[in-house]
Amino acid sequence: MPRTTSANDLYVGLMSGTSVDAIDAALVRFSPACDIVAWHSHPIPEQLRCGILELCQPGDNEIDRFGQLDVALGDLFAEATLALLDSAGVSADAVTAIGSHGQTVRHRPGEGGFSLQLGSADVISARTGIATVANFRNHDMVLGGQGAPLVPAFHASVFGLAGERRVVANIGGMANITVLDGDAVSGGYDTGPGNVLMDSWIYQQRGEHLDHNGEWAASGQCLDELLADMLTDDFIRRPAPKSTGREDFDAHWLARWPLEQSAPADVQATLLAFTARSLADAVNNAAADRLLVCGGGARNDTLMRALAALCNCPVTSTDDYGVPPEQVEAAAFAWLARARMAGAPGNAPAVTGANRAAVLGALYLP
Repeated sequence: MPRTTSANDLYVGLMSGTSVDAIDAALVRFSPACDIVAWHSHPIPEQLRCGILELCQPGDNEIDRFGQLDVALGDLFAEATLALLDSAGVSADAVTAIGSHGQTVRHRPGEGGFSLQLGSADVISARTGIATVANFRNHDMVLGGQGAPLVPAFHASVFGLAGERRVVANIGGMANITVLDGDAVSGGYDTGPGNVLMDSWIYQQRGEHLDHNGEWAASGQCLDELLADMLTDDFIRRPAPKSTGREDFDAHWLARWPLEQSAPADVQATLLAFTARSLADAVNNAAADRLLVCGGGARNDTLMRALAALCNCPVTSTDDYGVPPEQVEAAAFAWLARARMAGAPGNAPAVTGANRAAVLGALYLP
């Protein structure tokens, strides 16, 4: 049976996002503040990455491919966990539980909706000897929610401040916001693409997985007419609650536009502007006093400058509030594992649209 957590319990959080570039692993102590004891970024081999990306779109033989990748990625998550613990000099026996987000390959919110993640929790728990919590999204979806974003309750516990309306924006492959009034979650949703379109375009044009620091985008000029057309996308205009993924924004989405008529760097500049504008509009609509940015996008100076120019409030990274941007999501899944072990709700109905708060995640014992 799950046991009540203590103030000094250690948890591991595992996260692999839409960009499928690495596994982020965080060892966290909640005492009760969020203390990230150690963090590790574990590479995903290119062959496995390609297999995951192929599975993100409908195709042949999906069930067999899903099963094989599920086991392979579960093994890699376990490897990442053991590497994290080794670097911290912490034994598996000292860890209460692992919270593993897994790798989303299909997310279908709405009536009869579901969400599928790779990364077998059976493999993780068996290889590490640590109880593992996974499959966080589907319970919220059964209750009428989007199953996303999942991190707002964690954002509230770490970044909320009495008397201030803050927005926390996570810019990974996709982008999402959490609206905090003090330490209470009052709203939030996926705003649209984060890095995914820029990553896809630079890979198509230059064979690179990402635009380091937005340097290629900075060398181009935003195509204002194209940007205006992109901002009419159905998802961007859809009211919250809403969530998105590669089902909506990926190379197939890029193929909708006559991009070959423009200089590639100008397209990249426009895609960065699309991410910045769709996110900034959400921040401004929330009337935020301050924007805190986490995720890989916080390390893109070009994107951060664009946000600062568009937002009607100060813009900073979560570095300034004690948590490095690239460590926030992994720490959030450690927090969600802790909530599951304590029998505490992990979702934020004001964000997902679920009809009630709920305990999230399925528990896999070693």
